[in-house]
Amino acid sequence: MGENPVCTPGERGFEERYRAIDARDARFDGQFYTAVSSTGIYCRPSCPARTPKREHVRFYLTSAAAHEAGYRACKRCLPEAVPGTPQWDVRSDTAARAMRLINDGVIDRQGVEGLAMRLGYTPRHLNRLLVSELGAGALALARARRAQSARALLTGTDLPLGQVAFAAGFGSVRQFNDCVREVFDATPSQLRARAHRRPSNEESADGTAAADAVLLDIDLPVRQPYDAPGLFEFLAQRALAGIESVELSAERLRYARTLRLPGGPGAFEVLAERARGGQWKLRGRLELSKVTDVAPALARLRRVFDLDADPSAVDQALSAVPVLQPLVAARPGARVPGAADPQEMVVRAQVGQQISVAAARGHLNRLVAHAGEPYSSRFPGLDRLFPTNEQILQAVPEVYPGEPLDPERVLRLPGQASNAIRTSAQAMIGGALAVDCAVDPRELTAQLVALPRIGPWTAGYIALRVLADPDAWMPGDVALLAGARSLGLIDPSLKPAAAHRALGDFAAEHFAPWRSYASLHLWSAALTNPTPRRRRTDS
Repeated sequence: MGENPVCTPGERGFEERYRAIDARDARFDGQFYTAVSSTGIYCRPSCPARTPKREHVRFYLTSAAAHEAGYRACKRCLPEAVPGTPQWDVRSDTAARAMRLINDGVIDRQGVEGLAMRLGYTPRHLNRLLVSELGAGALALARARRAQSARALLTGTDLPLGQVAFAAGFGSVRQFNDCVREVFDATPSQLRARAHRRPSNEESADGTAAADAVLLDIDLPVRQPYDAPGLFEFLAQRALAGIESVELSAERLRYARTLRLPGGPGAFEVLAERARGGQWKLRGRLELSKVTDVAPALARLRRVFDLDADPSAVDQALSAVPVLQPLVAARPGARVPGAADPQEMVVRAQVGQQISVAAARGHLNRLVAHAGEPYSSRFPGLDRLFPTNEQILQAVPEVYPGEPLDPERVLRLPGQASNAIRTSAQAMIGGALAVDCAVDPRELTAQLVALPRIGPWTAGYIALRVLADPDAWMPGDVALLAGARSLGLIDPSLKPAAAHRALGDFAAEHFAPWRSYASLHLWSAALTNPTPRRRRTDS
């Protein structure tokens, strides 16, 4: 269960939050909102305005709850322009899963009924739960998300106001206008006039749009520190030709990839540039078939780059483990790379079992070249979409016992491995395997390990990448063991099976609830260890 959605003077946690706003600590932006009864506004913790008196302050877990209580957003600190709440990734309860789906635009597409069905509740019970946990019902939470999207589009793009309304998820321009006025105490035109905007669409010399697809520039707020080089390098090592494109340099990083979205194919591009003080600043660009795909595209982009994490909490906890302290100091703000397409990640994880990253990339590149659909993108290096499950079934034929393997087959894996990939694709098509950002981790693990040739490593890796689970662990990972041994964590005389058990026990005791982030540091440590690079030992 979550914490109280509203915290008042005298209640547990109030003084800690009050000290944060008194220090104007930006680390807490997006984690709670400060409502001031004497002014009727709510702010981010780092708001530069004078600290209000305690008796006038209420702390809300969500901006929707503050708005439902009658407060409007501060025009000075713009509380809607902050990173997302890290709790939605840390927590796996119904409220957190609902928030992940709301941020993905499920209510915009399927309504509250669709959200409730995805979570296994009636709409009435779901609303009661969300009000109790978060201080606002499903529609109010969706409305707050739409307001955040609308502000970003108004200040960061030149889209016509009518298109902004529908891109943000509103059902009508009137709803859009009313919501913006209520939340921001300003009209959409006034919000846009205050911003210094860049053109949203690529333009030619005469000012006309370069193509028909919607192109948007998006601000990507992120908590510092942010280990951009580590994350971009991780993605670069696994990038698939035509699907992904990565450029790495000392001062500028670029990652782009194609997407399948509810309204059609699209793509995004993220640029990271080193700013003053060594911090990395991120900006994104979206290429969409339909403007209504802004919410799901942005939600996936934020998951891929783990933009809503709380690096201070993670680094502080892992630095308390002596052997990890120098690794955390060398890579502050490490992030867990997420999955842009959950079903794609299931296939990638299965192909990568028991082989190196480079070998897995070779198999997957052949699959993409053979079965991926062509896609024309403005972003350099992108020209294909990852195959659907149906296309994978067509490209990867079933292998029967005793049948000789075709040396020219797309996936040159053992016959049982190819059949296992077909089985998981069929399970995803039929609904027996549900993989998305809001699935309960225990349910997902149970569904995965019930399939052939999927064991704890694969289930843990999929949880890490798809669910952004901060506490995922990959039992049997040889690179994790190599990193641990290089740090002196594990007795070198232990045989592999005993060493893996010892490492798992140590991680559960000392790394939880941040084992996913600890894994990144152990993998980094393993780069200096000559242990063979087999990834896992699932059967």
